[in-house]
Amino acid sequence: MQGYMRTTGNKQCWESLSASTTGMMWKTLLVVSLFCWGKCQDSQNMTPEEKGVIRDQIVEMFDHAYGSYMKYAYPADELMPLSCRGRVRGQEPNRGDIDDSLGKFSLTLIDTLDTLVVLNKLDEFEEAVKKAVSDVRLDNDVVVSVFETNIRVLGGLLGGHVMADLLRQRGERMQWYRDELLHMAKELGHRLLPAFNTTSGLPYPKVNLRYGVLNPLSRTGTESDTCTACAGTMILEFAALSRLSGNSVFEEHARKALDVLWERRQRGSDLVGTVINIHNGEWVRRDSGVGAGIDSYYEYLMKAYILLGDNVFLDRFNVHYSAIMKYISQPPLLLNVHMHNPTVSVRSWMDSLLAFFPGLQVLRGDLKPAIETHEMLYQVTKQHKFLPEAFTTEFRVHWGQHLLRPEFAESTYYLYKATGDPYYLRVGQSIVEKLNAYARVPCGFAAVQDVRTGTHEDRMDSFFLAEMFKYLYLMFSEKSHLPIDMDGYIFTTEAHLLPISLSTTQPPCPGNDTETVRISQEDLFTHSCPSTDTLFPNNPSFAKTIRDGYKYLTGVGRAFHPLPIREIELPLHDNGMEPVEFFKSMGISLTPLNEANMGDTGRLKEHKGVYRVKLVAELSQAPEEEVVVPHVVQLISPPFLGRTVLTAGPAKFGMDLTKQEHGVKGSIVKTSPYTACGPIDNAAGLKGHIALALRGDCMFAAKARWLQKAGAIGVIFIDHREGSNSEETPLFQMVGDGDSTEDITLPLVFLFSREGAVLTAALEKHHNVDVLLLPKERQLGRDKMERVSMNLKFRLAEEGEMEGGAASGPTLEFVLENDEVLLKDEGEEELREKQQSEQQQSCTEESDRTQPSQIPDS
Repeated sequence: MQGYMRTTGNKQCWESLSASTTGMMWKTLLVVSLFCWGKCQDSQNMTPEEKGVIRDQIVEMFDHAYGSYMKYAYPADELMPLSCRGRVRGQEPNRGDIDDSLGKFSLTLIDTLDTLVVLNKLDEFEEAVKKAVSDVRLDNDVVVSVFETNIRVLGGLLGGHVMADLLRQRGERMQWYRDELLHMAKELGHRLLPAFNTTSGLPYPKVNLRYGVLNPLSRTGTESDTCTACAGTMILEFAALSRLSGNSVFEEHARKALDVLWERRQRGSDLVGTVINIHNGEWVRRDSGVGAGIDSYYEYLMKAYILLGDNVFLDRFNVHYSAIMKYISQPPLLLNVHMHNPTVSVRSWMDSLLAFFPGLQVLRGDLKPAIETHEMLYQVTKQHKFLPEAFTTEFRVHWGQHLLRPEFAESTYYLYKATGDPYYLRVGQSIVEKLNAYARVPCGFAAVQDVRTGTHEDRMDSFFLAEMFKYLYLMFSEKSHLPIDMDGYIFTTEAHLLPISLSTTQPPCPGNDTETVRISQEDLFTHSCPSTDTLFPNNPSFAKTIRDGYKYLTGVGRAFHPLPIREIELPLHDNGMEPVEFFKSMGISLTPLNEANMGDTGRLKEHKGVYRVKLVAELSQAPEEEVVVPHVVQLISPPFLGRTVLTAGPAKFGMDLTKQEHGVKGSIVKTSPYTACGPIDNAAGLKGHIALALRGDCMFAAKARWLQKAGAIGVIFIDHREGSNSEETPLFQMVGDGDSTEDITLPLVFLFSREGAVLTAALEKHHNVDVLLLPKERQLGRDKMERVSMNLKFRLAEEGEMEGGAASGPTLEFVLENDEVLLKDEGEEELREKQQSEQQQSCTEESDRTQPSQIPDS
């Protein structure tokens, strides 16, 4: 839905919400930062022209994907984008249950029908409908998934029919159409009905399109279990089919299945399990979450209320939602718990399908947790380019696959429509860019086999065309760009369009009323219309305020929280040092500020000759979390002789280099295999040396154990993310794999990609390179003088301000000759280069980081 859905009794309320896109202004150490902040806010906004460019890019991407399917694959069910051919069931190696979505019914064509209309490709839509009517058969001797066939094929036929009927009524095209897609939908509905022939009313998970379930020729019917989502995600398509065809049998069966699931919920927690026995209704898997196996059951309760106007669905959803927020939601995480003992978490990872849930929370009006979880998911995508199929609660990759799933784009779309915050347009833009950069291939778009390596998989599922391009296109479109009014439709879980007018223009099917539910715990939005004024009074920047707390979950950085500014007295009385030298001894560089760098500093005039500087210091309190101690890899063999020093991150396990007075010295050898995730091929050459190993494919601890077993005396891990470097990315501490790491005694350090390239280039050129691993403060040749830790802010005082008594307490006066430039610490860039880089510095939200953090390996 494009509008923002609000519920009040039987009434659907829609509200277009808006939020100011200007974030809170943070006080910064230098006035220059204020200027950067202003530019940053401007960069978050998106002009209509920029949105148009992205919208055109999305259309081009769709043309590439759909055109490749039609050119290389049709009439096959799906495109194999690496092989540039169609996937026909029985002609390709069997993939198990994955192939149950394929029924030799041109799946991708049918799944894409209403997407063609949304993207205003009406000629292509009419041609696709003609192909579907003339070419597609639904009576094939194929065993298919009831769930997948319902949401993809039946939903696709219904969405296509609704669009075709609308265009026909307008009188401009489709005048030949005589409800052929609806007739096909009815045929398919009848072919799915045998799956409901169980004692409980829960459907079999599979059905033979020609022979049903119990026929000896069906090759199915032996299954006893189904997932909760599989049984509970029928009501939208089946009810729409009943309302459009006048045959109530479909809606009756779908409602019965929902009744069984509701009755079988755990009464103490109001949660449901993941897998249920279709014959006796007993739970087979009792873990409960909002991801795979359950997800669309909750979605369809809410959307069934929107589509059909039956309060029972909203009441059931609210009961479940209260339980979810009580037990499963631990913002920003969504955990899996035991339905009978919901205080017990049953696993330490989340699957990517739960990314739909923030969008569902938007429909209910619960924006705060939606924003929190979405931001967590966005941070994971920024770390891994795409959302892995599963990732741990520490945001490491659990399953590396990415199947081009649309759920994250779906929630991004809903949040943008609910808040009006252009931040979500930028998120959508990043999805578009990553798809083009990392998934696009000559014959379409390919799934990613592993986000850690970027390798592709020869599949482009139909939902990519059915869902992804709808959400992305709508995100960047205004109503004037669309051929239909999106506010009149609801998205199914496959993003097919069903008109919400079905509840009023089509009579309810007889005998389908169900008893109302007493809600034990009601909250603000159980039966009321949510609004941002109620949720976030007097806070137009509510979305950004919520997001800011979750920007650095994955260790990409850490938000800076300024402390109150106060004047301090400096100990200059008896040390006899010149002021500039004193500051240099503390590691402080003095930079004269000019009007160009000052932002709103019109009252400060240019000074020549004598500069009077009022010193204001901001003291940083010791952080509660552990401080990451920077380490170095120092190249000490000729010709480097200690002059090349690479900043490195430490590990929380292995040898503690801070307790080694002289560090660990050794020559470096590149590991084979480079990832060190298995037995080491060059163990003999590695023995007694420091190993170089590439990050990725397995945990740091696993690599360390293999290398320690091979006889290495130390390990330098190098980041596999191209272009990463210690200047732009804060250091982090490597952590173990969750088990005891006391057996690992090697010293371990981590280099980002750019620093690692320096080291590997040196090894390639000189073959024998000795290095020293040690904390940065102990590197050879480093001045060991004590340094006072403080952050300082300077501003120029007006002439006469000091003499006029404006300064309270001791002040410090610097007398500089005209055009004099203050010296900087040894090893830093010249002042002019620094000023230029500050002016060009990116103002994205990622640039706020000021402290290192710790993250696990991927």
